[in-house]
Amino acid sequence: MNDRAGRRRARRLVIGTAVVLALAGMNGPWLYRFGTEKYHQYQINKPEYKAENGKWDIVEFPEEYRQNTIHAALLRTGKVLLVAGSGNNQDNFDDKKFDTRIWDPVKGTIKKVPTPKDLFCTGHTQLANGNLLIAGGTKRYEKLKGDVTKAGGLMIVHNENPDKPITLPAGTRFTGKENGKTFVSKDPVTVERATKTFDKNTGKFTGNKPGLGRIYVEAQKSGAAHETGTQDNYAVQGLSGADAKNTYGIAQKLALDKKDFQGIRDAFEFDPVAEKYIKVDPMKEARWYPTLTTLSDGKILSVSGLDDIGQLVPGKNEVFDPKTKKWTYTDKVRQFPTYPALFLMQNGKIFYSGSNAGYGPDDVGREPGVWDVESNKFTKVPGLSDPKLLETSGTVLLPPAQDEKYMVIGGGGVGESKRSSEKTRIVDLKADDPKFEDGPSLEKGTRYAQASILPDDSVLVSGGSQDYRGRGDSNILQARLYDPSGNGFERVADPLVGRNYHSGSILLPDGRVMFFGSDSLYGDKGNTKPGTFEQRIEIYTPPYLYRGAQPSLSGGPETIARGASGTFTSQHASSIKKVRLIRPSAATHVTDVDQRSIALDFKASGNKITVTVPKNKNLVQSGWYMLFVDDDQGTPSKAQWVRVP
Repeated sequence: MNDRAGRRRARRLVIGTAVVLALAGMNGPWLYRFGTEKYHQYQINKPEYKAENGKWDIVEFPEEYRQNTIHAALLRTGKVLLVAGSGNNQDNFDDKKFDTRIWDPVKGTIKKVPTPKDLFCTGHTQLANGNLLIAGGTKRYEKLKGDVTKAGGLMIVHNENPDKPITLPAGTRFTGKENGKTFVSKDPVTVERATKTFDKNTGKFTGNKPGLGRIYVEAQKSGAAHETGTQDNYAVQGLSGADAKNTYGIAQKLALDKKDFQGIRDAFEFDPVAEKYIKVDPMKEARWYPTLTTLSDGKILSVSGLDDIGQLVPGKNEVFDPKTKKWTYTDKVRQFPTYPALFLMQNGKIFYSGSNAGYGPDDVGREPGVWDVESNKFTKVPGLSDPKLLETSGTVLLPPAQDEKYMVIGGGGVGESKRSSEKTRIVDLKADDPKFEDGPSLEKGTRYAQASILPDDSVLVSGGSQDYRGRGDSNILQARLYDPSGNGFERVADPLVGRNYHSGSILLPDGRVMFFGSDSLYGDKGNTKPGTFEQRIEIYTPPYLYRGAQPSLSGGPETIARGASGTFTSQHASSIKKVRLIRPSAATHVTDVDQRSIALDFKASGNKITVTVPKNKNLVQSGWYMLFVDDDQGTPSKAQWVRVP
């Protein structure tokens, strides 16, 4: 803890003690509570307090515009896209009530946007053209053991015909040759034709390797009597002749056990000007909660997620080309857990921090490291403390991005574990031998802490909960600013709303930060009442916006190429100390892999300021950025939008 934070904490303690002593002689607990709250409101609204600690405000939309916001992204128009899909609500899913909103934080307006699929648990990232790529979502909600009424599971369909593929429609019946039980497919499946195989030495034909298709099947009737306990071969009803001979199913146990969420293949671009979804080529794999990461060539990598059977996608990663609007598989297989935090490095490789959202084995693909997508080489990064407490941890690329330092924040145990970590861990990937080292600690073990990069190079870390999904009334109403140069936290004003699972934060173009979501499991400390989704937006105004007028910034080019310069007008040019390009956020599940802050070289002359974008194409991903200038008081301008082609 730095000296400034210590002094401020001591001052808070003195103020709090004085309030208690002054009110101790008053009659009645009501007067005590009223007086304390009134004094607290007086204190936090004093100009000097806000200049040190900032201020929180709640935005509550009219009832008809409220939603369970799961994902949010800042659009290049300055508006915010709020995506719920079905909002983790089974009734909404069953009724096909899928939600998207666009909120204008300046005008305060909000409007509904037609949502084509259930984009609950989708993946998203910013594209170079300013659109948002959105891929994956929910095909079916999970069913816990006890809620499953019909036995079901994965059926592998085999096609031994080398001359043609075969398509089986939804509703196809499969009957076990040994158990005699019949199961029905829930979706259509196309099974590719078999591949002829030959001996490598003699060239002699050795047989056909069947084409394989995966499909979820379910018993026709409810009850345990329809479960199976062992593997069986299944005949496909309705086929005849060669098709009946060449096509069959193989399934392991088909039972009444828990059924996980199932994903979809659909993908869309969201156009921020037309304010609508545009359908593009679907992914090769169905994915529930994929991670999308922009590569150095502008293509988008999609990894992980649960497939259309509810199983973790087995390392089959794919890439979207914004020019062709098509997806292709990567050459190599690399397994990650669900929703891994992946970041593009300056050398074009991918850094995996270890942060994830679970849904998968706890011993597969969870170690942090650097991944070369082309060669598929993975180099582990050692030194991570609390390695078993990384679920729902946050990761942020510390500013400026050129330093290539990353911070992993808090986290919890696998699944519904009560364990959580108060640690932060920092790694410098430019070091000769990169390894994690512990940074400053949080006060409590914290899952779901939100982290947003600010234009003054600090990082706002707020919220989260000590227990799984806020269980036991464990939401943490605390916020801190992290200073990368001093490697220390400074406690600032406390948020008003608790935030845990399905929450996030986004830097706005005026320098404020918006917070959304929170999906508490329970609504009381005793865990006896069901939780309700937090639909209110909260805005944090950082201290720098209470210390004087924001420096002006206007004019200048809309596009600046890598290695090129652009000149802007500012009446405060002589006082400018920093210039930053900040990539707009696309946030979900705490970690926001899109945000990064890039330091720019600049020169000031008169009322003009000339900024230069770095040449390194891997440092500045193509796309739209917010350009901020900071004065000598650390106060940022409002952002100018700049496109880097």
